[in-house]
Amino acid sequence: MLPDLPHELVPSDASSPGAAGAVPDLQTRARTFAAALLGGVEMETGEPALPHADGACGILRAIGADVQSQAATYLSQAATQLAKPDEQLTKAFGRELAVLAMENRKLVDVFRVARGVSEQESAQDLRVVVLRLASRLQSLRYYADHDRRPTRAFTRESLEVYAPLANRLGLWSMKWEIEDIAFRFSQPQAYFRIAQWLEQHGTQREALIAEAEQQLRLALAEQGQSAQISGRSKHIYSIWRKMQGKSLGIDEVMDLLALRVIVPSVDACYAALSTVHSLWTPVDTEYDDYIAKPKPNGYQSLHTVVHGPGHVPVEIQIRTHEMHDHAEQGVAAHWAYKEAGVQGYRGLAAASEYDAKIALARQLLSLQSELVERGTPAPNDSIRSSAAELFDDRIYVLTPQARIVELTSGATPVDFAYAVHTDIGHRCRGARVDGALVPLITPLRSGQTVDVVVAKQGGPSRDWLNPELGFLRTQRARAKVRAWFNAQVIEQTLITGRAQVEKLLQREGKTGVNLQELAAGLGFRSPEQLFERVGSDALPLRQIEIQLRGQATSPPTEAGIELPLKPPKPQRQAGVLVVGVDALLTQLAKCCKPAPPDPICGFVTRGRGVSVHRGDCPNARNLAHQHPERVIPVTWGTRSEAIYPVDLIVEAADRQGLLRDISEVFSKEKINVIGVQTQSRGDAAHMLFTVELPGLEGLPHALGMLRDVKGVRQAVRR
Repeated sequence: MLPDLPHELVPSDASSPGAAGAVPDLQTRARTFAAALLGGVEMETGEPALPHADGACGILRAIGADVQSQAATYLSQAATQLAKPDEQLTKAFGRELAVLAMENRKLVDVFRVARGVSEQESAQDLRVVVLRLASRLQSLRYYADHDRRPTRAFTRESLEVYAPLANRLGLWSMKWEIEDIAFRFSQPQAYFRIAQWLEQHGTQREALIAEAEQQLRLALAEQGQSAQISGRSKHIYSIWRKMQGKSLGIDEVMDLLALRVIVPSVDACYAALSTVHSLWTPVDTEYDDYIAKPKPNGYQSLHTVVHGPGHVPVEIQIRTHEMHDHAEQGVAAHWAYKEAGVQGYRGLAAASEYDAKIALARQLLSLQSELVERGTPAPNDSIRSSAAELFDDRIYVLTPQARIVELTSGATPVDFAYAVHTDIGHRCRGARVDGALVPLITPLRSGQTVDVVVAKQGGPSRDWLNPELGFLRTQRARAKVRAWFNAQVIEQTLITGRAQVEKLLQREGKTGVNLQELAAGLGFRSPEQLFERVGSDALPLRQIEIQLRGQATSPPTEAGIELPLKPPKPQRQAGVLVVGVDALLTQLAKCCKPAPPDPICGFVTRGRGVSVHRGDCPNARNLAHQHPERVIPVTWGTRSEAIYPVDLIVEAADRQGLLRDISEVFSKEKINVIGVQTQSRGDAAHMLFTVELPGLEGLPHALGMLRDVKGVRQAVRR
């Protein structure tokens, strides 16, 4: 016989699934039920059980989890004090809530996964995963608040299992907090060093963010665009990860300063992006469109990095309100949409097949991890086969210390090595999979344990970059290998450039000159940047001679100009006429840089006249869709001596002297270059030139001359 329960805790139709959802104040009833059982009860972590449930419930409420999940935090704790918890909870709260609470007390049987589950069960399973996350975060908060240090295994598991799980489910607020608290315990010196730097520079960062926010708010208002703008601080653990992954100092991390822009619609996202890029110069390599191509967990947003106030890099994230809800609440946002009878948004539908895969695959991995920690052999074959069926696009392999590493399907031991640590990847020379030596091109499978054999020193092989040899499958690993070889080239370039500069200083009798002042006088941040430009033939020694002799010179601009540039000629605005309107101010749009005889269209701005775009400009199309009443016909007027900026893109095989040869073409064609941005990736060079032309008539000939330069693969107008 089961002990009788208080009458007020028994719903009238408790035997029917889901009945608990109809009972008012379910969370309050669950807490009252648990409080009678948990007085003086402590968890394994040393926490009082009832306050732990209170904290976990608050975490779930903050991310928008449903009331059943909040109630389950209390009932899963109360279950430890009941003789027959499954039956007693079912009688008191209904079958659905009892299953949810009990599943939070144990791992799902691996054979149940192999048999398959229904859609309703998978939705419950997903909530179980979130309950585990909330419980782990509350425990971390308890340790931090009471100045107690958790065990090393607890901290490692938080960083290597729970934080990636939160990321995979889109629960970023939980992910960031788990990472920061666990990082504080695992590496306190690194944590407090970064925290101290952020505190010391807090006033300066806040001022820059406030200035950027004000500038963007005014620019969007001028375009009639409605948006919520807020500053965003990067979390300490993510700063440390980026510093480690890219070998950066904290002041070199690109997105320490960030703004988040929330707009009403997808079209408004792209319109706001156009305004951002018109206001500030974008960093070409730092743009991601997660709206057109969402992340696997459904995350959607536009990401761009611009040179903001004071030429300081600022990351901008642009998203709709629905995208923001998902970014903050993850799958909990989709439960809310589902309960309201709404599909959500196209990034990830509620109760999708992906949700079920996430829940079940993670439970398999949780089972494997717990068995390894207890020293019990795990049913690897079952785990591998089931995980392969559930997640054919991802694999999950283990380090010898039972850390889970998530990789793209088909990844090799070299990919695994780079995922563990960049330096381990560079020095990887072999691998053991489940104890047996295997070739480095062997595709890995979920559930395998991989032990990398490393050399004491050395670097990667160039063969790894050959896709036909099959050493690498992940983009991350390829980027790390390319970066290593690029660093070797840069190091040699620095040595060559330093030698040339020192030889010049000896010849000029200026060996005592301050190199930092010399570099600053030429527009460079450091002597090393000066040496790199000289060593790559991007800066002639003649320009240094002029600087040493005190003669006037034009330094390169902050955008990374690699050759002496002429100042832009004064532009005349008489080249465009607004149809039917006399003497109306016009300006050429920076996003597409129209020039005659391009087809053009006009857009009436607020306070800055008519912005003139090329007819095929995507930004113009977005603006016209948002505000068709502000589109106005324009045409090219009398050209006279007007000149127009035009962007040219050159793709080439990177080599010394390439930029010099291209600049000679511009000189022969009498084309004024007012801006250059260059970037090298492996053996490829990407160059963006801004030139001034009276029109486009002579452009085809100039592009043909550029294509004739040795190594140039493509030369086109942007």
